[in-house]
Formats: sequence, structure tokens, C-alpha cells
Amino acid sequence: MTLPQAIPFLNWSWDYFLFLSLVVVLLGSGIMTVLGRNIIHSGLWMMVCFAALAGLYVLLGAPLVAAAQVLIYIGAISVLVLFAIMLTQTKFGPARLVFHRQASSAAVAAAVIALILLIVVVDTDWPGQGVSVLHTATDALARLLFDRYVLPFEVVSVLLLAAVIGGIYLAKREPDEPSGP
Repeated sequence: MTLPQAIPFLNWSWDYFLFLSLVVVLLGSGIMTVLGRNIIHSGLWMMVCFAALAGLYVLLGAPLVAAAQVLIYIGAISVLVLFAIMLTQTKFGPARLVFHRQASSAAVAAAVIALILLIVVVDTDWPGQGVSVLHTATDALARLLFDRYVLPFEVVSVLLLAAVIGGIYLAKREPDEPSGP
């Protein structure tokens, strides 16, 4: 059994439906990341946000970038952040945070940015239906990454290793001993 070209009753293509679904998940999880009171839950919502972004990369025809998103951001960065949070501090923030006093100015700034974005989206001459998905040559991208950009790649890996070692050091640190009389 094959799927129809368009979704029944909506008359949308499957790519359009998947795009809208991933955008809703991406925006919803991003909002939950920012608004969550429990920092562990915020970290988990961040992982959902990264997964939805990887899905968008797949729809754009960049499977290597999507795989890197999953491996690096979900598999390494998010797990590292969650371990650092769990090992170094409490899971709940204070009742009155500093940025709560700036909520009104942040709301005004967000409204202005949303208005500018809306104006740009409405006034842009978007290409028609004739645009096709650009497929990336994975082997050419891998050769470029491991030949020309091998030094920045290794610098990032050393920085990640230093972050892991720093997290372990902070977790294993002994409480300060009182000084002698």
C-alpha cells in the first residue's frame, strides 16, 4: 500500500505537513526550554528541540548535517549539560530570579522583533513551487571536513574533552575544610 501524494481532506503534500509538524514541535519545545522551572526538564525539552531541528535538516536534503545534529548536539552537548547541571547544583531555581524584573522590556523587544520578522516575511518575494530540494554530496563534505578543516574539528573535540574533565572536577571537589585555629 502506498501513501497518496496529498493528505486527504487537507490537500497538503506530505513534505509540507512534516515541515509544519516539525516547526510546531521545534517552537513548542523551545518555549518549554525557556519557560521551564525545573532545569532538568528544560534540558530534556532542549533535546526535543534539537531533534526537531535535525528533522528539518533531513527535509532540506542535508542528512549529514542532521546526523551531526543528533550525534553532537543531542548525544554530546545536551548530555554534557544535563550531567553538569545534575552534578553541580540543585534542580530548581530560586523563587525570584533576576530576569523576572525585566519581563516587560523583554516582551516589548520580542514584539518589535516579531513585527520586523513579519514585515520581512510578507514583503519578501518567495520563489514558487519550482524549487527543488538541494542534495548534499556526503563524501565531498566529509573530505572537506577532514582535510581542510581538520584543525578546527580537533580543537572543538579538545574543548569538549576539557569541559567533561572540568565537570568531573567540579563534581568530585571536596568541600572546603576549615582552616586551623
